[in-house]
Amino acid sequence: MSVPTTRSARPARTSAGQRAYEWIRDAILRGDFAEGEFIDEVALSERVNTSRTPVREALQRLQVERYIDLLPRRGAQVRVVTAAEMREIYQARILLESDALRGICRRQAGAPDDAEALLAEMEQAGNARDWNAYARLDYRFHAAIVRHHGNAVIADLYDALQPRQVRLGTRTMMEAPGRLPTIESEHRQLVAAMQTHDADTCVSVLSTHLREVPELVDAFGGNG
Repeated sequence: MSVPTTRSARPARTSAGQRAYEWIRDAILRGDFAEGEFIDEVALSERVNTSRTPVREALQRLQVERYIDLLPRRGAQVRVVTAAEMREIYQARILLESDALRGICRRQAGAPDDAEALLAEMEQAGNARDWNAYARLDYRFHAAIVRHHGNAVIADLYDALQPRQVRLGTRTMMEAPGRLPTIESEHRQLVAAMQTHDADTCVSVLSTHLREVPELVDAFGGNG
């Protein structure tokens, strides 16, 4: 039986492309690059301390995930998230999550095992006003519900929303931090309804949770 060498046991280093991707993505989520702003590839290479090739790879990935648009002869532009897109994301989430919640209650499966731990982490992120971390945890909480349903295809469809959902969630909390107690209360109500296998209450709470809030519609450009 062969023994792993020290070299094979070491964790792989993050690639230059991955570093560039994470740096640009997080800068967009923090608002360091404004919506509609063009990002200079050369300047990015200097900021990330890498060559232009990994930056190009990162930008292509960010375009697929809808953080930016790559425009011919103009370069990379940060996408503008509109009220219409926000509405469409919420509609997609309601469809997928409602089906998952009804399936969970039908099977009497209760809440996901990690639901309470995720809510506790969200509370810490909210107290720290770390909205990017909060949005990522919020996604993980809702994704855990969808996975708990046990339908792998629906889980894959939901995972495809992750980049847009995290960006929207970060922006939403930055625009309306006062909604934090309401959001946390609705999460707790969801968990309680799953534990009692009450599908109608689950779907009702979810619909309220993802309702259209006028102040957010205004922040995302009204009806555009």
